Amino acid sequence: MHSIWAVATNTIKQALRMKIAAVFIILLIVLLPVMGVSMTGDGTLKGRLQTFVSYGLSLTNLLLCLLTIIVSIYTLTNDIEQKQIYTVITKPIRRYQLLLGKLLGVILLSAALLALFSAIIYTITIYTPKLFDADEADLIQVDNEFFTARAVLTPPEVDVTQEVLDTYEKLEKGGQLPPDVPRSKIMAELTRRKQLEKRAAVVGQWLVWEFNNVKVLDPNETLFIRYKYDVSINPPDLQVYSRWLVGDDRQIRYGTTPETPIYEFDRKNLIRTFHEIEVPADAVAEDSYLAVAFLNDPQRNETTVIFPPDGLEVLYKADTFTANFIRAVLLILFRLIFLASLSLLASTFLSFPVAILLSLCILFTAAFSGFCLESFDYLGENLSWVYFYTVRPIILLLPQFDKFSPAKFLVPARLLSWPLLAKAAGLMVCIKALLLLLLALLIFSFREIAKIII
Repeated sequence: MHSIWAVATNTIKQALRMKIAAVFIILLIVLLPVMGVSMTGDGTLKGRLQTFVSYGLSLTNLLLCLLTIIVSIYTLTNDIEQKQIYTVITKPIRRYQLLLGKLLGVILLSAALLALFSAIIYTITIYTPKLFDADEADLIQVDNEFFTARAVLTPPEVDVTQEVLDTYEKLEKGGQLPPDVPRSKIMAELTRRKQLEKRAAVVGQWLVWEFNNVKVLDPNETLFIRYKYDVSINPPDLQVYSRWLVGDDRQIRYGTTPETPIYEFDRKNLIRTFHEIEVPADAVAEDSYLAVAFLNDPQRNETTVIFPPDGLEVLYKADTFTANFIRAVLLILFRLIFLASLSLLASTFLSFPVAILLSLCILFTAAFSGFCLESFDYLGENLSWVYFYTVRPIILLLPQFDKFSPAKFLVPARLLSWPLLAKAAGLMVCIKALLLLLLALLIFSFREIAKIII
C-alpha cells in the first residue's frame, strides 16, 4: 500500500505541474462567479438559479472530464516515452501497483477539484436570492420549485390490450387490414391510438388519474400537479380553460364521510407549455391515495384536449436541496472514475494522441448515448444486421451519461434517490470501471517495456 500511495502522490504532483491543469482550474475559478452574476435565465429568480446550476455543473463536469482523461493518459504514456518508467519498474514495485497508484492519484485529484468547484456552485446558488434582493413571492417560488427535492409520480399507461385485440379482429373480419404490413406494426399503431384516446378529453369530458403511493413528508406542506397538454384545433389565443379537482374522490363516488378536503381549481393555460398547480398536501388520504381530475370546460372550449405521455405528474417534497445536490455531485464523481479507468486502459497500449482520441470518442458517445440509439433505431429498418449486433451493443455497453445527468435532477428539483445513485455507482464504477481496470492490469502486465539488443 505504501508503494501505491507513493505513486499516487507523485501522480498528483505531476498533474498539478501540467499547464493545462492550471488553465482548467483558473477557468473554473473565474468563470463560475461570473456566470452566477451574469446569467439571468427567463428573468425570474427561479430561472436565474436554474440556468446557473445547469451551466455551472455542465462546465465543471466537461472540464474535469477532459482533465481526468488528459492526466490519466499523460501520466503513463509520458513515463514510457521519456523512459522514466525504467527507473520505476526496476525498483521493488510491481506493475499493478504502478497502475493502481496512478489511478488513485487521478481519482483523488479529480475528487478534490470536484469538491472545490461544487462548493463554489453551491455557495453562489444559496446566496443568489440575497444578492439580488428577491421579493417574498420569488422566495416562496424558489423554495417550492427549486430549493427542494421533489419525488415524481406519473400515471401508468392504461392497459388497452383487449381493446386492441378486439379492434384487430374486427378489421380482419371486415377485410380492412392494410396488405403487406406485418401484424406487429398494425398492433403497435392500434395500441398507440387507443392509448392516445385514453389521454384525450373532448369538450365537456372528465379525465381522472389515480395515485396510490403519494407519501408526503409533512401534511402541512404542499404538492404540485405539473401538466402540459396539446389540442386538436388551436384556440384563437392558444389557451385552454379547465377545471381541476384534487383529493380523495372515493368519498364522492361511494358517498362516504369526507375525511380529506377536495380542492378545486379553475385555470386558463397556454397549450404545449408546462404549468403547475400548488395543492395543500392534506388532500392526500391516510392510505396515500390521491386522485386528480381534469374537465375540458364545455362553456369556453371548442377543441379536444390531449395529454402527452409525460403530460401529467404529481410532485411532492421528498428531501432537501442540499442532499440532492450532494448526490448529483457524486454522479459526476462516478463519471470521472469511469473515465480515469478508461483512459488508463487506453494508455497501456496506445500512444498519447491515439489514446486521447479514443477516450474522447467514448466520452461524447456516452454523453449522447440516448440520441445515438434513437438515431440508429430510426435508421434501423434500412440497416443490416451489422448494426444490431455490433454498433448497438457497443453503445449499450457504455455508461449512459445523459441518463444520469445531474442537471436533469437539480434544475427541475427532481429527487435523485439513493437507490438510483447506487444503481449508477454499480453500473459505472463497480462493473464497467472495474472491468476496464482489470483489462488494463492484464495488458500492462504483459506489455514489453524495453527490448534487450545484443
